[in-house]
Amino acid sequence: MALLLLRREATSQAPHPQPFYHDAMNPFPELPPSWKPHLETELQSDTMRSLGEFLERERAQYPVYPAHEDVFNALQFTPLEEVKVLILGQDPYHGKGQAHGLSFSVQPGVTPPPSLRNIFKELRSDVGFRIPNNGYLVPWAEQGVLLLNAVLTVREATPNSHAGKGWEGFTDRVIAAVSEKSEPVVFVLWGAYARKKKKLIDLKRHFVVESAHPSPLSADKFFGTRPFSAVNKALGESGRGEVEWQLPDV
Repeated sequence: MALLLLRREATSQAPHPQPFYHDAMNPFPELPPSWKPHLETELQSDTMRSLGEFLERERAQYPVYPAHEDVFNALQFTPLEEVKVLILGQDPYHGKGQAHGLSFSVQPGVTPPPSLRNIFKELRSDVGFRIPNNGYLVPWAEQGVLLLNAVLTVREATPNSHAGKGWEGFTDRVIAAVSEKSEPVVFVLWGAYARKKKKLIDLKRHFVVESAHPSPLSADKFFGTRPFSAVNKALGESGRGEVEWQLPDV
């Protein structure tokens, strides 16, 4: 069953360090302006320097997804000040043409993978969602739904190939920055991996909706948890606008 937890209080912001990777050979794209003050210190860390070197080697030898310019798309489409929901994934889809930097989302024209199809099935039973002809979730991101993966890149056809290389510390800092917001945010944690991140969230201030993962391996425990109506209920209780989950055909 989906579980809701509650909220309260504000905290401080991170300092504004000097930017680091900015040349044409930068292994990371430019950070969007709203996120820079909160993430540049982490981006300058030795761990991220090592990750950058690893990514350069990987991209020289293998297809890596998403494309370089799409790696920070979750942050690009959803500025920090607009975040009201965070849906956490694990790592990007590893098939050609699928990943574009948003957790669970695929590019237009790409068949939705099994986990996303299960998300759509639950949406249909939960909120009367009409399943669209695409799995492009940008309309959610543009409403303040941060679609974040814990690991932001992957080698083609090799799931979890970039896990443990340094992305986790960076995305933990993203989660912490969202948790520092004074306005209540709804964190959606599906599966054991995502639920471990609950320790990064201020549970006195924010809401958590958690359940099994929509993967076919655990979908029987995911179906019926009604996370999407739970998200909108929490947003309503905190005076924030609900998410319009319906996606248009493209």
